[in-house]
Amino acid sequence: MIVDDLSQANKYEALHPRFKQAFEFLTSNNLEALSLGKHTIDGDNLFAIVVNEEAVPMLESTSQFECHNQYIDIQYVFGGVETIGYKHRETCVEPRGEYNAEKDVLFYEDAPDFFFKLFPGQFGIYFPSDVHAPMIGDGKIRKVVIKVLFK
Repeated sequence: MIVDDLSQANKYEALHPRFKQAFEFLTSNNLEALSLGKHTIDGDNLFAIVVNEEAVPMLESTSQFECHNQYIDIQYVFGGVETIGYKHRETCVEPRGEYNAEKDVLFYEDAPDFFFKLFPGQFGIYFPSDVHAPMIGDGKIRKVVIKVLFK
């Protein structure tokens, strides 16, 4: 997991061949003007989902404690303050159900080890090893979730 300000994104572009294009999407678009939902950048290799939703209580989010096998999430907040729960996947011991390949999600019953906040202008990168519980807070959270094909 990585947490930083968008102004520092160039430090992370070398970590994956699609990261540069992902960060260019964030910096070259007026995010306020983008329609909600999916925006294709490079087919299934790279796409963005614009979200403007009410934050949820901690218990509701942690009941959807999730990770992905196929995609890396770059989640960039541009409105509201988002709290996220985190735990490394290797330390999780209670999967809830089976991995859903169609939705690329596996849920865990485990509790997060810690919580942190993302403020407008900040992003989190969640690799397949990063189990996360997003959208915790009060009020609306506006963000872009960029899905980067891992392999």
